[in-house]
Amino acid sequence: MTGGALAALLAALAAFAVAGALVVAVGVGAAGRSGAVVTTAARPERALTKVTLPAPVRCGSCWRPRLSESWQIELSANPPAPYLRVPMIELDGFDTPAATVSALHRSLRGRGVVCYIDAGTWEDWRPDAGRFPGWLLGRTDGWPGERWLDIARYPGALARIMRARVQMCKRKGFNAVDFDNVDGYANDTGFGLTAADQLRYDVFLANLAHQFGLAAALKNDEQQIPVLLRYFDFAIDEQCFQYDQCTTAQNGGYGLDEFTRAGKAVFDIEYTLKLAQFCPAARRDHFNALRKRSSLDAWRQACP
Repeated sequence: MTGGALAALLAALAAFAVAGALVVAVGVGAAGRSGAVVTTAARPERALTKVTLPAPVRCGSCWRPRLSESWQIELSANPPAPYLRVPMIELDGFDTPAATVSALHRSLRGRGVVCYIDAGTWEDWRPDAGRFPGWLLGRTDGWPGERWLDIARYPGALARIMRARVQMCKRKGFNAVDFDNVDGYANDTGFGLTAADQLRYDVFLANLAHQFGLAAALKNDEQQIPVLLRYFDFAIDEQCFQYDQCTTAQNGGYGLDEFTRAGKAVFDIEYTLKLAQFCPAARRDHFNALRKRSSLDAWRQACP
């Protein structure tokens, strides 16, 4: 396709050029009325394929964070009382008891508590690790005890496991789910996953959370934000300021600022930059940014 023909196609179909990938919204119906048909190629040399996605599951009663929100993420341990007075806090879904979630709600009216679960990799220490069939497990993601999942084959065993995890979040009283590691297609998983595989799985996760009355946070897969924005309620990111990957202008077609322009909150974690190195840009872009240790313990520095 010539450059001029491609430009015309992008203009006509409201396409999004995505860092060597092409994600084109074709005949996308109004949210809630019909599903989406998108054309996607994970790499420019691959032929475009059509992907049919279901309509977003509506969740009118779901808690959602405000665009500007003080927050905390603490995954290495449960926070002790007295609790930090921030309107949003994220904790590990397995390790946090319902009593802690309830206490957090009682201690600050309207507080949202986000349930962290891993949706893209297998973790050998989780209590449900034995439920994963061996054929779902791929290469290591670089962290001890973790292996990528074959998310292209999610219908069946993997879908049941994720449903049980989201149901656990609901039962414990969480308000939202942070699905981690949903970018397998961009990594060496051992499965040859495609952008289309990832889109189907990510949409399944967002709709699953909404079915249980929980908000859904997008973690990773920023390249497909133009399609996923209508399914997810807010975004959580790591180190986008360090790597200059926060905004559409930086990435050439996709960015976390699409969330803020839609009135949806963005939460960013920086591990090495000092506050002065990212807070001015975070305030400008309306991102809620923290400096944290990589252990994600209680220590935090928030932008003033």
